[in-house]
Amino acid sequence: MNPVTWFFPVAAILLLVLFFIGMPSLRRCPLDRIPKSGYEYGTRDFFALGLIVIVYAFVAFYNLGSTEAPQSFHRFSDGESLTVTLSGDESVSSVMYYTGIGTGSYTLQYSDDGESFYDAALLDQNYAALLKWKNAELYSGVSDKPRSIRIIAHGSPWLGELALRTPDGRLIPVTGGGKLFDEQATVPEYPNYLNSSYFDEIYHARTAYEHIEGVYPYEVSHPPLGKLIIAGGIELFGMTPFGWRFSGTLIGVLMLPLLYVLLKKMFGGVSVPACGTAIFAFDFMHFTQTRIATIDSYAVFFILLMYLFMYLYISGGRLRYLALSGVAFGIGIACKWTCFYAGAGLAVIWLIYRIRRFELKAFLKNCLFCLVFFVLIPAVIYYLSYFPYGQAIGLHGPGMFFKREYFDLVCGNQEFMFTYHSGVHSEHPYASRWYQWLIDERPILYYLQYYSDGSRSSFGAFLNPLLCWGGLAAMCVMLWLALFRRDKAAGFILIGYLAQLLPWVFISRITFEYHYFPSAVFLTLALCRIFALMQTCTKHWRIKLYGFTGLCLGLFLMFYPVLSGKLINAETASALLRWLPSWPF
Repeated sequence: MNPVTWFFPVAAILLLVLFFIGMPSLRRCPLDRIPKSGYEYGTRDFFALGLIVIVYAFVAFYNLGSTEAPQSFHRFSDGESLTVTLSGDESVSSVMYYTGIGTGSYTLQYSDDGESFYDAALLDQNYAALLKWKNAELYSGVSDKPRSIRIIAHGSPWLGELALRTPDGRLIPVTGGGKLFDEQATVPEYPNYLNSSYFDEIYHARTAYEHIEGVYPYEVSHPPLGKLIIAGGIELFGMTPFGWRFSGTLIGVLMLPLLYVLLKKMFGGVSVPACGTAIFAFDFMHFTQTRIATIDSYAVFFILLMYLFMYLYISGGRLRYLALSGVAFGIGIACKWTCFYAGAGLAVIWLIYRIRRFELKAFLKNCLFCLVFFVLIPAVIYYLSYFPYGQAIGLHGPGMFFKREYFDLVCGNQEFMFTYHSGVHSEHPYASRWYQWLIDERPILYYLQYYSDGSRSSFGAFLNPLLCWGGLAAMCVMLWLALFRRDKAAGFILIGYLAQLLPWVFISRITFEYHYFPSAVFLTLALCRIFALMQTCTKHWRIKLYGFTGLCLGLFLMFYPVLSGKLINAETASALLRWLPSWPF
């Protein structure tokens, strides 16, 4: 490890130590003192929140992905071939192809006379090579001026486009060829994350498109709703990288007003909600995870929403907020099962609230209310979300929900998901366990591409070290506050955090750091609880609050290249950004 690299983690740890040691004794801090600006929204709130949202949205949508990609696909059947005649006057030095959905392969053949063909390359289209531009590896000895080319399909794959290039990089015009040569303007110079899928987009973006096309989905290891939300972006912007990433990025932006409102309701003022929202907005995990077309972003969004409504309920006792919390829970579990963990935390918070105000008749009525909004309605939402599966097997209209085939389809998928997730034990170079997440020990690398000039492009998913390490220390403080000072806000935060973390302690399947993403919400809340207490106890709280926030934003800028795919010199990245030996930078 480069000695220069040690400076940054050591400096971060020292700053965190000074931050926590320098705090006034929490024994003296009044827990319920309201800041001068109170809980009413004013111009400063809208300005602060608006500025954060606008800046973050610009950064998040910048270079999100290409808005151009082949939209028409030739749907091959097994053994089907397609032949194109060339002029024979230009040299074909390289062949690119854009894969659609469906797995298989293609044999690319050349002919020098238009009659006799010989193999020139094998084009692979396995499950990991979908929705990507790929370069064909031409066999040695093939002619560079074929008169005809023929492609023969094996399996039933969809192919979007073929591109033939001359040695100087020009596209060779092709007459005919149908859908394989009808969108040559979309052909990029070379494949990268901007024009191709990466990591689990090969599952989720593919499945979203299959829902649109009425094809039975390939990825059935998670409930359908998250992929349906991805499909919304595809409907708006086409089956392009920007289109399949749009919904998740928008959800990442929409998380920010929700978090601001929750912080405002919990702690009042403007400074703490604004700084907490900024810290979360530019957290590494939040930025990277919401810009990839997977379903985790939607789960975190609805976790944040259900906890916001639960906090509003326990703050005022209004049943409409309890009902909305249940609906958010139902939508969340229809995206990803990890929302069940959040639901367990909500149940504990609700039970503590009801016990403190225990009256048998009211308690029983509230139990029945919760059965409706946390069991019945979520079950209905979950059941209805499988409609694209039903349509794919030929069921249509509202009547399909009452058919035995639909019921069996839904039940069968639950059994498959449980068996699948309990049996995922294969090795992975970026796998990590829950105790490694606590200290950011093993980030997951989503994308990595090296270039001949010594630069590289990559995406890593992990928390900002200041949020991760500082948030963990703050969570320990929450435990002390909840136990010894009966701090309700600290208890709320602690229960939410433990609900997301503890289940992973007992899960033996392979896990990754992105499973810690929901916990980032509660780490942010824990830090903000300390910020709020500092306001009541020290004259210099602004220095620490704004200083901590500024350092978080500074680290985001520092790590931006390995969060966004921006080109950076590989040696420079390792020297500056590989804070721990296990970090893949």
